[in-house]
Parts: sequence; structure tokens; C-alpha cells
Amino acid sequence: MTRAEARRSQPSPRLPTSIQRILALPAQDGRVFAPADIRVEPSDVFVASFPKCGTTWMQQIVHGLRSGGSMDFEEISLVVPWLECPPIPGLDLGGPQVARPRAFKSHLRWDDIPKGGRYIYITRAPADAFVSFYYFLSGWMFEPDAFSLEDIYEGVFVNDLLFGTYWEHLRSWWQVREREDVLLMTYEDLIQDLEGSVRRIGAFMGLSVDDALAATVTRQATFAFMHAHERQFDDHPTTAILNTLAELPPDVRTTKVRTGRIGDSARLPASIHAALDSAWREHFEGPLGIPSYTHLRQLLNESLDCASD
Repeated sequence: MTRAEARRSQPSPRLPTSIQRILALPAQDGRVFAPADIRVEPSDVFVASFPKCGTTWMQQIVHGLRSGGSMDFEEISLVVPWLECPPIPGLDLGGPQVARPRAFKSHLRWDDIPKGGRYIYITRAPADAFVSFYYFLSGWMFEPDAFSLEDIYEGVFVNDLLFGTYWEHLRSWWQVREREDVLLMTYEDLIQDLEGSVRRIGAFMGLSVDDALAATVTRQATFAFMHAHERQFDDHPTTAILNTLAELPPDVRTTKVRTGRIGDSARLPASIHAALDSAWREHFEGPLGIPSYTHLRQLLNESLDCASD
């Protein structure tokens, strides 16, 4: 038997069908993710978030603002690279980029992210973040319909995997929200006032944003536009590497642009809503006196309004 025949005779990789297998994947247990050792420049912009809270959306906005709305890229992660991703062939993570300021994506907590640049953190209601998390992993990290929402919430979402839990992550950035080098925004406010958010982000980046640029970047940051260009936002360079490292089928893909709606969590089981409420009380209402995500968003907007006066 030739080597080629031997390879073909091996069983094809399959998607996990157990929680234990998901947790053992390198893409979930931290064996392949570590922040790159780059020389941070003061103008560098780090787009940070807990997974599935709007990172890709913010990457598109930041790149559009710095490039004049250029869509001349194969995939957004090749022009706004992921700081802690396994190396992508041909991509010099710490080198010059196609536009300035340099920009990076990260899912690191504040304590772990390299310091010395500027930081845009986007957060999202925890219930909606979890729904997006579930459907992002389904068909990539596990067989579709192999697990219920409750299975993934209890078995994966609440575990301290790569970047800590949702609540730990948000708290780490909430505590530095008043720093001049940090801009904390919510997914919901981007939806409510996309153009105003684009202008605020541009100002934070130190860019001059005229009406034409604001209009272009706003249009290219709509979900209709990003859906129409979905291949540029599907993370396929990273997925190909992770599939190999995690011994997943090479052809499985995911998508970073799903619905873009607020309130997708309305149909979550009551048990998950109760668990989310309990976690919020433990991590925010008890220690910080913030009774809900809605209240946190109100406090954030009040602080942003005061800063702009």
C-alpha cells in the first residue's frame, strides 16, 4: 500500500459529539492561543471583546476608517489580524499593515493584553452573546443538533476556557472604561446609532472623519453589506489552521456574520435565562451594584456623554 493509499484508508476526522471532546480541542483548551510578542506602537488600535460580541463588526469599522473604506482584502483577519491566533503563513503579525494605524483583534482580558496602544472594547447582552456562541460552534466545533442549548451553556459557555468567562471578561474591561486609551462600546448602541458610533470610533483613533468617509464606513458596516461580502468575514484563514490543529474535518467552515439582531435570545429556555440572571447577580450586581446589563449600558452611555461634553 502506498502512502497516499494509506492516508485515504484512515478514517476521516469527525466533529465532536461529546462535551468532553469539545473541551479537549486545542481551539478550546488554550494549547494553541497565546498573545504574540509584538512591539506595540502608541497609535496601535486593539479591537477587543469576549467571543461573539461584535469583534468582526468592529474590525470592519476600524479598517474602513483607516483605509478610506477599502474592501481590497481577502478576509478581514488578514488586514486586522488576531493577536493570539496561531501563525498564518505569509502574515507578519508584528510588521507594517496595509493602512495606519495598525489594528489588531483580540479576545484577551484587560490584564492580559499587551499595553501601550489604544483599545476599543465591544460588549453585548450575555443572552444574545450566548446564542451567537452556540450557532457559531454548531457545525464547526460539534455536529449540528448534537447538543441542546442547555448542554453547551452548562458544558462550555460557563467554563473558564481560553479567555475566561463572559462575566470575568466584561468586568476586566469595565474597570478600565474611564481610561483615555480605552473606548468601551456596546453592540446594541452600534445598532441603534451606527453612524454616530463610527464617528466616535474614528475620533478615538485620532482620524479625521468627514461626511463622505462616515457614510462609506457606515454603509460597509451594515449587516446587509457584510452578508453580501460574507466570504471576507468568514475567518477561513484561521479556520483552516484550527481545523488541522484540532483534527477537525478540513472542509468545515463557520460564519462570523449571522443575523446582527438584538433579542435573538428571546426563545432561550427559561432555565438558561435564570442561570444568566444568577451569574449577573454574582459577578455584577453583588460586587459592583449594577443590577442588569441594561443598567450597565445606561451607565456607560452616561459616562461617554460626559466625556464628550
